[in-house]
Amino acid sequence: MSKPYKKVFWAAGFGWMFDAMDVALLSFIMVALRQEWGLTGEEAGLLGTGNLVGMAIGAIAGGYLADRIGRKPVFLLTLVLFGLASFASAFATGFATMLLFRFLMGLGLGAELPVASTLVNEFAPPEKRGSTVVLLESFWAVGWIAAAVISYFIIPDYGWRVAVMIGALPVVYALFARRSIPESPQFQKQAEKIPVATLLTSHRKETITLWVVWFAIAFSYYGMFLWMPSVLVDKGFTMIKSFQYVLIMTLAQLPGYFAAAYLVEKWGRKWTLATFLFMTGVMAFAFGQSSGTMELLVTGAFLSFFNLGAWGALYAYTPENYPTPLRATGSGMASGVGRIGSIIAPYLVGYYSSHHYSYTFIFSVFTAVLIVGAIVLLVCGRETKVLANSGPRTGQV
Repeated sequence: MSKPYKKVFWAAGFGWMFDAMDVALLSFIMVALRQEWGLTGEEAGLLGTGNLVGMAIGAIAGGYLADRIGRKPVFLLTLVLFGLASFASAFATGFATMLLFRFLMGLGLGAELPVASTLVNEFAPPEKRGSTVVLLESFWAVGWIAAAVISYFIIPDYGWRVAVMIGALPVVYALFARRSIPESPQFQKQAEKIPVATLLTSHRKETITLWVVWFAIAFSYYGMFLWMPSVLVDKGFTMIKSFQYVLIMTLAQLPGYFAAAYLVEKWGRKWTLATFLFMTGVMAFAFGQSSGTMELLVTGAFLSFFNLGAWGALYAYTPENYPTPLRATGSGMASGVGRIGSIIAPYLVGYYSSHHYSYTFIFSVFTAVLIVGAIVLLVCGRETKVLANSGPRTGQV
């Protein structure tokens, strides 16, 4: 590993972890907010939706700016916005102010994630690009685990505001770590600017395929995992028990990432992603039908394993579909369009639960969407492993 590559990887990874901590905390504090503020299921769902509207806008804007002004400045500014809004949310006085802060956090986070994965992709050794980006994504699981630990030990005794402040403070470290990283050498070398419209002309097939897959995975992930503690409470567990069980399920995310990191180089990006998407759909159906404690834990753990492994493979696969001048824009647009699914899903779960639909039905919806995504990828997607490992890229993958 070169020194610049190490710097970029760890700076991106720790930032990714802290971002995940704060996003994950929402799924836990929703349980507390519903009790403290008397929120309905639909209002709680809107908190997740507000965050994800911001992420959709941020992803598109961040990717475009990263291809125009550089990866590094966007990488830094998005973390500042996310960190300030995150800390401020600990002082929210009600539903409206919390919704505003979650939207601002979403803007920063949505812009950061595709830019971070593009930057790491461009610094990584050619033969390890896929596995490197998947391992970057594994920091997200570490953040979720940390959030589950904080929620379990802090929220019951000290309240949700203290938990949010603890989750936001480490962003300061990530910001200082990022100040010393270099700009992407591939961005510095390329002078060509490709019109955004090229996404739907020369790269139409790749773009539409990615949009469908991003929609499927974002719809399922944010619909299932933002509501997971609340689902367990609705199934009869106490708030503390639900936090404990989600922590156990979350631990399965890490081996899911590691398996995907190995398989994207062994099987290729396309087959790994399709397999993990399909198995996430199977596990979503199984989890929705589960009732006993052991059954919920086992199916929930496998759900975490396959869903987060799919995320890792998707972040590795997406940038490799585009040439350097369009890479961050294409990744950001795919992420932004996919966030439409993540905007719809949390509200949809809140609506269905408020109207007493069974979780078997709700999780069957996730299964159907995931299987459609896997089929579209297999039929229309292209394998990028050989091209990605062929050496340095400027105008082409």
